[in-house]
Amino acid sequence: MENIKAYIESGILELYVLGDVTPDEKLQVEEMAAKYAEVEAEIDQIEQSLEFYAKEYAVEPPEAMRDKVLKGLLVNLGDDRTFTKFRNHTDEEVFENETNNIVPLQVRKNNFYKYAFAACLTLLLISIYGLINLYSKLQESSTQLTAMQLDKQRMANQVNVMDNELGMYRDTSYKIVRLKGMAKTPHSALTLAWSPATKKVVVDMKSMKLPVHDKKHQYQLWALVGGKPVDMGVFDANADTSASVKEMKLIASADAFAVTLEPMGGSVSPTIDQMVVMGTAK
Repeated sequence: MENIKAYIESGILELYVLGDVTPDEKLQVEEMAAKYAEVEAEIDQIEQSLEFYAKEYAVEPPEAMRDKVLKGLLVNLGDDRTFTKFRNHTDEEVFENETNNIVPLQVRKNNFYKYAFAACLTLLLISIYGLINLYSKLQESSTQLTAMQLDKQRMANQVNVMDNELGMYRDTSYKIVRLKGMAKTPHSALTLAWSPATKKVVVDMKSMKLPVHDKKHQYQLWALVGGKPVDMGVFDANADTSASVKEMKLIASADAFAVTLEPMGGSVSPTIDQMVVMGTAK
């Protein structure tokens, strides 16, 4: 039974119905159909399916085309006959058919199914192309939607940052501390806002004027409390960021603030000869 099923699913029966098999294959199929009822039933099913499809999608030819074909058949009929002229009893000339050269048109039934199968295949290819095109458009729309969502998120983040900045400027507890350049960097400058009440320290990144450093170094902010430096975190002078401010570490009291250039990640204590700006917090 498994061999019969494999034989049916091999595709040979469809080719047999379409007339696209060798004489040996045709004989083999007919022998199998005579021997196994399943094979014969499958052949009948294939023929019925193709016939149904052909009838379903049949196109009625125009009336003018029908007349043209019929006239052509009549002309061919006349050309294929040879007539002998003779006179009848009334002495009128008439023609008698001498030989009949009409050859019956041999129409292979299977050719019809072959063309129907080709039509099915064409429709299938068109459908596949349409599905691929639709999938491509859906993928493009999905990509555009993702990009729009990312833009929306970026805008929301920027609005949130701006809202925080405005809140800081509206908060009267903040002190504005301006750090000025040292002897080796007289043109350097940095502005920060510090709130002793909330302990927050925020560096103004937009107005910052510090020399650009290499990738192996970072600037480090220090708070001077009772003459001792306290680490407030690191930042980059050439950071590519849309944020206009950067929050540093919290501190409740400070006498002054200073910035030094330190190795990447910061140092435990400030490098005094690398100090670029400093300003009092009083």
